[in-house]
Amino acid sequence: MKDLSPRWLLVLLLAVVGLLLLLLSTWERPVLLLATATPTTTPSPTATPTPSPTPTPAWPVAVGCGASVPEPACALLKEAVAADPVHFGWADDPALADVQLGGPSLPNAVPAGTWVYAAAAPFYTLEDEVASADLRAIWAGDPAAPSDRSLLVTTDTLRALTGLWGPPTGERVYTVAPTALLSEAIRLDGWAVLPFDRLEPRWKALRVDGFSVLKKGLDLEAYPLALHLYLGSEGRPDAVRLLPQGITNRDESQMAVVVMTGVTALTRGTAQLMEAKGVTYPAQDIGPWLREADLTHISNEVSFTADCPVPPPSGTMTFCSHDRYIELLEAVGTDVVELTGNHNNDYGVGPDRHTLDLFRERGWRWFGGGANLAEATRPLTVTLGPNRLAFLGCNQVGPAYAWATEDSPGAAPCGDWGWLKAQIAALRADGWLPIVTVQAYETYEYFPTPGQVETFRALAEAGAVIVQGSQAHQPQGFDFHAGAFIHYGLGNLFFDQMWSLGTRQEFIDRHVFYDGRYIGVELLTAMLEEYGRPRPMTPEERRALLEATFAVSEW
Repeated sequence: MKDLSPRWLLVLLLAVVGLLLLLLSTWERPVLLLATATPTTTPSPTATPTPSPTPTPAWPVAVGCGASVPEPACALLKEAVAADPVHFGWADDPALADVQLGGPSLPNAVPAGTWVYAAAAPFYTLEDEVASADLRAIWAGDPAAPSDRSLLVTTDTLRALTGLWGPPTGERVYTVAPTALLSEAIRLDGWAVLPFDRLEPRWKALRVDGFSVLKKGLDLEAYPLALHLYLGSEGRPDAVRLLPQGITNRDESQMAVVVMTGVTALTRGTAQLMEAKGVTYPAQDIGPWLREADLTHISNEVSFTADCPVPPPSGTMTFCSHDRYIELLEAVGTDVVELTGNHNNDYGVGPDRHTLDLFRERGWRWFGGGANLAEATRPLTVTLGPNRLAFLGCNQVGPAYAWATEDSPGAAPCGDWGWLKAQIAALRADGWLPIVTVQAYETYEYFPTPGQVETFRALAEAGAVIVQGSQAHQPQGFDFHAGAFIHYGLGNLFFDQMWSLGTRQEFIDRHVFYDGRYIGVELLTAMLEEYGRPRPMTPEERRALLEATFAVSEW
């Protein structure tokens, strides 16, 4: 091949460059098209961090009580802790507890219950009420405190009140053993503060700023002697919800109120009053007292009959009540009728049987009398929550036609008392609380007869928790014997005896039971007006009656 001249080399070089430019222009166009489009790109996978495991709460959690918490409240919490060992253990030292029972200042505190205290005085105390300011003044040693009163507490109550009021600084605050609290209160004529559930009949529960622990519906937020309990925890509030939060010594579902009354005889002047002013008129003032009770007792001494004439206002001792008059017993909320009276057979056994039919139609139950001797001597048992009550009664004095026989109605004869004592003992051994009423010999005196004292105390020794005289047209005194409360006579309820102050004065006994125990009685007092309408006594009238009956009473 001939050597190419420089000219041809230049031409060849230009041709090669042109070819390259042509090729480049062919590839550049699609690149530009891709550049103008929005690319759909698949994101690069991002590593997902592995979550940290949720810490499993550590169990069991230690639970304890603060210093001011009552020991029985701690015991209830301790029982709950012992019942759940998987979640809880008990710490005797509250500083070592993860969850603590105490006051509202605990961390993450939630309400856990209320421990209720009563202000009380020995039963034969005339005053019915105390101001919380006076209690606190004695506690603090305030010169304005009542100068004639001391304040007695147990060590456990001292700690609880310290949580409420701070440490005591008064010189008349005494700490005594639980077994000595009542005797020291009697000796010092003092007041005491004690847990509600530790009340017993020899104490008189005082109203505090108008509040009574013996009344249902107590406003615990306003009541001054309520210790509010809280559960709290700094680090384990989750555990609190597993613990009980209704810790209390005053559960109203465990309370039962029984009202016992004196003589009801809807005849003579009382019948005249009902005819003139309406059958329910005699109850207009004291009806609420009777209806409030869980169980209302009426001692009905006169049988009903449809053809009973309106009797003369006085001058007769043969009694009947018109059927219409039973509306009065309905109006006061009657539940249980005592039939130990002397006059239920005054018009023969027919009205007595008819009266039992009227009671049966209304769902009322009866004791101390009945359709025959077996029924008359049979105890009446009533269960009110955990409180198992048994009512028994008998007629000591006759007349013979008033007593039930094997086939005729009437009152249960007391006889030699052997059958009654045996029933009382058997019932008490079986867990019942016997309430015994006796139609004894009538006297118009405040003091009981020696025979009453002997008989009623023997019934207490047999196991009765309450012994009541139902014969009395004038109130009589009291006694405490063998653990029983004895009231020798309540006086009239609805009867026309207006002829003396004594026959116009009336007791209505409001008994309170709690968790299977008899814990006390509130003495309601009334004055008879218009031959049949009792009304609440004035403070002066009440004080006079209490002074008269307390003066002839025993411990």
